[in-house]
Amino acid sequence: MCGICGFFTRERVTADQLTRMNNTMYHRGPDDCGVELYPAGEGYTVGLAQRRLSIMDLSSLGHQPMHSADGRLSIVYNGEIYNFQKLKKELSDYPFVSSCDTEVILAAFLKWGAGCVDRLNGMFAMALFDRETKELYLVRDRIGKKPLYYWLEKGNLVFASELKPILEYPGFSAEISREVIPRFLYQQYICEPDTIFRNVRKVRPGEIVRFAPDGVKQWKYWDLKQVYQEKKREPVKDYPTAKQELKGRLLAAVEERLVADVPTGTFLSGGYDSSLVTAIAQSVSEAPVKTFSIGFYEEQYNEAGYAKEVAEYLGCDHTELYMGEKDMFSLIDSIPRYFDEPFADSSQIPSMLVSMLAGKKVTVALSGDGGDELFCGYNVYDRVRQAQMLDGFGAAVKLAGDFFHITDRLPFKVRVIAENRDRETKTQFTAGKTGRIARQMVKNEGEALPCYYDFETSYGEKNWQERRMLLDMDTYLPGDILCKVDRASMRYSLEARCPILDKNVIEYAFSLPHEFKYRRGDKKRILKDITRDFIPSELLERPKTGFGVPLDKWIRGALRNQVMEYAQEDFLRRQGIFQPEYMRRFLEDYMKKGDGGSGSGTNYSRIIWAFFMFQKWYEMYAGEKIGKEKDIVSY
Repeated sequence: MCGICGFFTRERVTADQLTRMNNTMYHRGPDDCGVELYPAGEGYTVGLAQRRLSIMDLSSLGHQPMHSADGRLSIVYNGEIYNFQKLKKELSDYPFVSSCDTEVILAAFLKWGAGCVDRLNGMFAMALFDRETKELYLVRDRIGKKPLYYWLEKGNLVFASELKPILEYPGFSAEISREVIPRFLYQQYICEPDTIFRNVRKVRPGEIVRFAPDGVKQWKYWDLKQVYQEKKREPVKDYPTAKQELKGRLLAAVEERLVADVPTGTFLSGGYDSSLVTAIAQSVSEAPVKTFSIGFYEEQYNEAGYAKEVAEYLGCDHTELYMGEKDMFSLIDSIPRYFDEPFADSSQIPSMLVSMLAGKKVTVALSGDGGDELFCGYNVYDRVRQAQMLDGFGAAVKLAGDFFHITDRLPFKVRVIAENRDRETKTQFTAGKTGRIARQMVKNEGEALPCYYDFETSYGEKNWQERRMLLDMDTYLPGDILCKVDRASMRYSLEARCPILDKNVIEYAFSLPHEFKYRRGDKKRILKDITRDFIPSELLERPKTGFGVPLDKWIRGALRNQVMEYAQEDFLRRQGIFQPEYMRRFLEDYMKKGDGGSGSGTNYSRIIWAFFMFQKWYEMYAGEKIGKEKDIVSY
């Protein structure tokens, strides 16, 4: 686990400059670092750098950049290949000198070329330079667990695990991508391949970007839509068989992720997903598994008691820490530094706190991420099902409402169903009003991205729940959940591993009939049944609460002055991004009524938090403070 960066350029960039880029990610790899430059022909130089968090083979043999035995290949790599021991046996003719997975990637590429990624099961972001062909390959794992950014400019390429090294590259000029801001305000994250900068992209999950003097090519080696359709054509029809097979794959995934030369543990919230991962880990571990939970004094958000009960039942070595609002507020100013882009999922705060807690005792922590998207666990999936059942009624109401000019006076829930007429956004039926607000908040310069994702029919799925699950796996999972887990854990030099998102688990889940996942309102049916094989249901059954914080209370209370300061009219005019008059009215109405002045009772705390986090990011990365007269539209 580490951070990587580098370039393929004709410009003169020194090793010292690359070192400065690399050191902006010290938190991702405090144990070791490596910086190297190589000639690449036609006036190009390749630079590869890495900050290392030692997990496998703690010796100097795991140092990166690492080179193949014949000197042809060089690699910097972030992640873990869980099946590397199996691959190593297939590559027995290679003269291995280390016991780490990085060397296995080099051997695999020499034997199978870029197609070797099809054989890798793990989480990874890598840059591999082939001296023979003068090609640099950027590769990201299938579901997007590990981040990888790149900047293409005038025939040069710069890449990194985070944006900070790219910002440090000599001559880099960043321009804010205004078109993504309304979508960010609505979604609370910036989805692949977009970034906050117009000229920087993210490598998409399951994608390879190949750069050489003759140009750039990119392709998907693993495509969610394609794999889903392939697996769906051969469904598993017997439920007991499906349960047993899935249980076996989860067991294998957890066992593989417990392999490390450093202490390991699990995040434990007390919900089904993290409890299942912890239960499996404990079932295969000789010693008590170290588990970590964060508790809150706000009872509405506190799940620590449930986690403690599960840990005690399983016999784990449990650590919990209760945090107050002051502890959480202390992290807010540092969020932009470690998340790089504007990011406003408020669960980032408890995620950072539990990572801080775990990082004091372990270097690897297993999480339960992915269970909701794969097995239909979010509460929104209930509403999506209801919306599909009422869609015909909504069409009739819309027709009648438009004819009699009464659509705007319909009850909110009725209006949402009535206005949900776009076939490409059927499962995102709440986007309308909040999306309009997000667009009104931002100055209209050019065409903004829609706040919703307008490609739902591309999944070829008639069941709205399945369609929304696929959409979430394409967008929300890599852009929000996995981004949050990566940045929060790496902030404390902690590696987070997600067994439920194992390739073999994902692809098997796609072959399961939907009723195995959702039946008569019972979400995550098969996953829950497996969990009950380890833990009594009475320790697990309760309403889903999530990992949130009291945003409305904060914004209208302790953070009120900060929020209003970021919306000062003179500052917004100099900043040139948000509409000053609209922001003033919207925020004043919200502070008075808590509903953005809509009169509907709808709470807009999430979109205001996104505005607040954007301004926190802007203040840090623009190097400006509120009240300065300098024009800071771009930098």
